[in-house]
Amino acid sequence: NTGNVGVAVENLKTGEVIRINEDMVFPSASTIKLVVMSEILKEVKEGKHSLDEIIKVTNGMKTGGDGILKELNAGHGFTLKEIITLMIIISDNTAANILIDMAGMDNVNAMAQKLGMQNTKLQRKMMDSAAVRAGRENLTCAKDMHHILKLIYEGKDIDAQYSNIMLDIMKRQQVVGRLNLYLPDDVVIAHKTGDLDRLEHDVGIVYLPCCEYIICVLTNKTETNKDGREIIGKISKAVYDNYVK
Repeated sequence: NTGNVGVAVENLKTGEVIRINEDMVFPSASTIKLVVMSEILKEVKEGKHSLDEIIKVTNGMKTGGDGILKELNAGHGFTLKEIITLMIIISDNTAANILIDMAGMDNVNAMAQKLGMQNTKLQRKMMDSAAVRAGRENLTCAKDMHHILKLIYEGKDIDAQYSNIMLDIMKRQQVVGRLNLYLPDDVVIAHKTGDLDRLEHDVGIVYLPCCEYIICVLTNKTETNKDGREIIGKISKAVYDNYVK
């Protein structure tokens, strides 16, 4: 099979870790939205924003790609928490760009550093093709995604209260067909996907009765996006089968 694959898995019960190309840097696609969420919630904790504050969506805020806000009439008001939720559970790019503007790109990158994500960088907003052509791509690796998920799981991304808010939102993920492609329908996963042309990622925490585990699978340069989703699905199923038996 053609393509690159980066994997980081950790069984949170036994501490067993599996790493394959965990330092390989990929375009992050929408997985970077976990860092954007972290920075915005840090600012909420600091009193700069409130989860209940209303954001009015204007036509100028709308951007292409994934999301629902671009399809709605301008002028609707959403709470900050709803905007964060849309950014994560349907990967809404308009929501992400609103939050990047609100936080500032430098602050998001400072948060990535503070969280210990050494290869993760926000260098452009969502759907900014001119930035991509200029070589400014958002970047991450499996190791960094594993790291932020572990901090969230342990209640150490900002603090326990805000980590729990993040987990609650991530458990309501509606973008599926990657980590859960071959898993039973009732398996709970708190996760975030990302996709670009011939690039598919899914990073999350799987909750099973026997154990809970982090699994991050990043792929790119596959023949097709379907191939990337299949790779993620098969790796996820192999890990699941290994822990459930």
